[in-house]
Amino acid sequence: MVRAYSKVVATYSIRDLEQISGIKAHTIRMWEQRYEILEPKRTETNIRYYDEDDLRLILSISMLNMRGVKISRIAKMSPDEIHRACQEVQQSGSEEHHESINALTISMVEMDEDRFEKVLSSCTLKFGLVDTMLKVIYPFYERVGILWQTGSIRPAQEHFISNLIRQKLVVAIDGQAFPRDLSKPRVVLYLPENELHEIGLLFSAYLLRSMGVRIVYLGQSVPEDDLASVLETHPSSYLFTILTMVPQRETAVDYVRRICAKFPETTMLVAGMALEEMLNPPANFRKVRQVTDLQGLMA
Repeated sequence: MVRAYSKVVATYSIRDLEQISGIKAHTIRMWEQRYEILEPKRTETNIRYYDEDDLRLILSISMLNMRGVKISRIAKMSPDEIHRACQEVQQSGSEEHHESINALTISMVEMDEDRFEKVLSSCTLKFGLVDTMLKVIYPFYERVGILWQTGSIRPAQEHFISNLIRQKLVVAIDGQAFPRDLSKPRVVLYLPENELHEIGLLFSAYLLRSMGVRIVYLGQSVPEDDLASVLETHPSSYLFTILTMVPQRETAVDYVRRICAKFPETTMLVAGMALEEMLNPPANFRKVRQVTDLQGLMA
């Protein structure tokens, strides 16, 4: 596989295209042979590879094909015509979730903020913010994870799209009514030190605010001393965090046990793939399997 980070232009293997687009490698090869839709490049050692233009093209082809446009018809179009037809599909307001995910992927690869705005605005109007997050943004991030694993995207591309999504969530939270019901629980939301993946935490803050729950939002990479200081001045019923990385010098389970012991009067709610099942969990611990579970816990 040809890696991207040491080069100005990212390159992709056919397996990368398969994982990113969802189109099987043998189908891509068949399209190449029968319709000459793609023409792979070759390294000096005769290894096939594709560039960013090829990736954008296969994603656009995938979107059109999923909408019922026959590949024989697509093959007669120029790349510019394919991309324009793809944009018309996006703007029609009838795209399904997988098409929106493809469009977000293209937005990330091209670093196209205007396309991102159109896709996300269309999804939010059609599905609402909660369903957009659950059915479009979260699956999109699963695809981003594959791209990271294969070395197929540059850090700047992921940071670009993540910051745009973050901005949307911040604006949505800012537009919510400030909870004033003192009978509602207070929840402190934070990420441990060196944990920087904030999108899920912001979405959790939005869900809690929509329920009228009072929140104290601390954000990413919060030192434990700061967490203790906040709980001392703002006693809270719950702590909520998401663990996608194992904290340094200990396992995720050890970290959770230590925080639960340190703040025994506060229930610790933990989501994230880094935390495996716990035997004999602390009494003040609750596992959150998905952020929408917060709605049941706070009911």
